[in-house]
Amino acid sequence: MSAVFGYALWFAQACIAIAMLNGIVRLFIGPAAQDRILAFDSIYMNGMLMLLLLGISSRSTAYFDMALLIALFGFVGTVALARFLLRGEVVEP
Repeated sequence: MSAVFGYALWFAQACIAIAMLNGIVRLFIGPAAQDRILAFDSIYMNGMLMLLLLGISSRSTAYFDMALLIALFGFVGTVALARFLLRGEVVEP
């Protein structure tokens, strides 16, 4: 791995970490429930991207599998929370 690529990975990880911190702040002080769901969505997407960058830097495929699982569970969680806000229940009887 070249030095420029290593610095680019480090810079990207730092930017994603800052974005995750901003999402965590919005999750705790969000004025509405919709803001909190959007912050949750942003946090899991940034976490998935962080795992992908770790997988690229370490050349391990295990990180890619974990990122795929985070994407799947995050999507299901976002859909469930949005459905709960719209209808008041997640599973219809």
